[in-house]
Amino acid sequence: MLTYAARAVSAAPRPELWSRLLDPASWPRWSTVDELVLERSEGLALDGRDGVGATRAFRTGKVVTIEGITALDPPRRFAYEGVRSALISDYVAVIELDETSSGGTVIRWSGSYTARWGTRWLMRRIMRGVMQRMADGLASCS
Repeated sequence: MLTYAARAVSAAPRPELWSRLLDPASWPRWSTVDELVLERSEGLALDGRDGVGATRAFRTGKVVTIEGITALDPPRRFAYEGVRSALISDYVAVIELDETSSGGTVIRWSGSYTARWGTRWLMRRIMRGVMQRMADGLASCS
C-alpha cells in the first residue's frame, strides 16, 4: 500500500472551501481535473452539494476516474474512495479542513492506494505531485 500526504494553507474561510469540495462542477476550476463527466456520474445533487454515496466521474486528459463520497463531517472532513481508475486500485482519501487563528484554513489531503507492480515508483511520484497541486488549487480559492 502506497500513501501520500499533501498540506496547504488558504486565506479562505473553511465554509467556502467546504462548498467547493461538495460541488463537483467547481473542481475543474481549481483542481488538476479537466472536466466533470456528468453521464458517468451518479447521485449528484442539483444544488451542487453532493452527499455520501454520490459518484463523480472526472476526466483528466483522456483518463476518466470515478470516485465515490464515503463520509462527510461538515465542514471539516470529506472522504472518498476510488470506484474506477486505470492506474491505481484500493484508493481511499480524506480531506481535512481546519480553521486557522486568522480565519483561513489548513488543508490536509491524504490517501492510500495500490499500484500495479512495476509502476509503483512512478505512481508514488505522480500521486504526491498531483495531490499537492490539488491541495494548492483548493487553497487558492478565495
